Amino acid sequence: MVQLFSAFDRETIERKAQDETFDLVIVGGGITGAGIALDAVSRGMSVALVEMGDFASGTSSRSTKLVHGGLRYLQQFEVKEVAELGKERAIVYENGPHVTTPEWMMLPFHKGGNMGKTTASMGIRLYDYLAGVKKDERRQILSVKETLAKNPFVKKEGLKGSGYYVEYRTDDARLTIEVMKKAVELGALAINYTRAEELIYDDKKQVRGVTVTDRLSGRVYDIRGYRVINAAGPWVDRVRKLDYSHNNKHLRLTKGVHLVIDKSKFPMEQAVYFDTPDGRMVFAIPRDKKVYVGTTDTFYDEFPIHPKALESDHTYVIKAINYMFPDVQVTEKDIESSWAGVRPLIYEEGKDPSEISRKDEVWFSESGLITMAGGKLTGYRKMAEKLLDEVVKPLSSETGKNYSSVQTKHLPISGGDIGGSKNLDTFIDKKAREGNNRFGWSLPVAKELAKRFGTNIDKLFTYAQAHKEKENPTLPNSLYAELHYSVYHESVVHPVDFLLRRTSYLLFDMPYLLEWKDAVLDEMQNLFSWDEATKAKLKKELEDEIRDAREPADWHDR
Repeated sequence: MVQLFSAFDRETIERKAQDETFDLVIVGGGITGAGIALDAVSRGMSVALVEMGDFASGTSSRSTKLVHGGLRYLQQFEVKEVAELGKERAIVYENGPHVTTPEWMMLPFHKGGNMGKTTASMGIRLYDYLAGVKKDERRQILSVKETLAKNPFVKKEGLKGSGYYVEYRTDDARLTIEVMKKAVELGALAINYTRAEELIYDDKKQVRGVTVTDRLSGRVYDIRGYRVINAAGPWVDRVRKLDYSHNNKHLRLTKGVHLVIDKSKFPMEQAVYFDTPDGRMVFAIPRDKKVYVGTTDTFYDEFPIHPKALESDHTYVIKAINYMFPDVQVTEKDIESSWAGVRPLIYEEGKDPSEISRKDEVWFSESGLITMAGGKLTGYRKMAEKLLDEVVKPLSSETGKNYSSVQTKHLPISGGDIGGSKNLDTFIDKKAREGNNRFGWSLPVAKELAKRFGTNIDKLFTYAQAHKEKENPTLPNSLYAELHYSVYHESVVHPVDFLLRRTSYLLFDMPYLLEWKDAVLDEMQNLFSWDEATKAKLKKELEDEIRDAREPADWHDR
């Protein structure tokens, strides 16, 4: 089967999208939409998916970047949610070990804190049981001495010890793109920068497709399907407003902000989950040469397309860092980059942002429009399974097709087919040596790319070889390979797609990005034949993203 996921496949995808009636048309290209597409196509359904921005450009690239079991939800007595998320976490890890990493997390206990030593110990023990945590990853309770040995930066005043348990760190945008690529590999059509404008109805006023606009070319066309699924994340309610019928349920958006600090200023190697004086919980997580810290939880009532971190958000997180790690003394000038994200939570009367459940729900409208609302990164696969289990029978009777039961529990995502997590280290070492020997990549760079792209690294080697044979190349060999792979295999059409969502350089290696961003723009101009006006527009888009990452948005007009 020909895989259509190159930036240069857009017109072919659009023609195919208009040529048939699909079993499912999905609106939304974040992790929820990608998960539904993969589950559906692996059951034998025909699928078309549209995303109004880039894939994962909303919530699915702006989270805390954890596939975690939901320990915090025990405080809200959401026992079923914890049990399900904990088990899903292990499945997500095994299906894509290259984009998910076990991370031991420390939960410090302080005198007067939200969670006492006894309560936390019981809570983590219950969490281990509910989540089915593997024996070698079950919780430990550390003494004060053991706590400080693992993280000497933790506040010593009032320290009573810590809980020690495993979470899973991920690259949320890459997890999304790898799930989407697998769906496309199995036959789904997926296209970014394509906005759903109107719903199409049959003579019984049932939804039978969407009218969409290609935001790059301006082309307008129809995609028809037996079922339309609204998986638009923060834009779920806006899609529902296109429908003549919708229930009274709606979303409540909250904003979270994360700050990135270089380890030269904050040389912490141990992840910490800690409470602040006002009762909120914050993560501080090492990632390569950086540490990122967040999140704040505040209600957000503005347009969700590009949430921004404000000075008040920075101030809150910096105060939280200096409260829990008083010897570090972070200031605004130490912030290398940041990101803000909006979470779509199901509205619950009278609850503050940190108390609202992260549960998911499926809403069926009178018109037949299906909406997947709420949910978490960790639960994306299970959410899709539950939704499609409800859809299979009526859809089958309507289409006359037989669909299989869920297939995704043991289905590796793109790049993840290495025989499970037990083989990951061997795989990375082997491919890193190959990148080093063949192309002169440094071992740290080669390991990072083998981890980022998994088994797709061999395709990067093809581009690296082509670069090696070029005269006077303008990009480093590894960056050239990443860029060309992302354009030809991951639908990258804008510099921000590549530098933010496919590689995360904009968040976690700002110096590298600043050094090479102009050369990346030049290379993409050559690939796409942009005129100077188009290049200038896309350069400004990138510069705006860099500015938003480097300073609070309300500083811009000073």
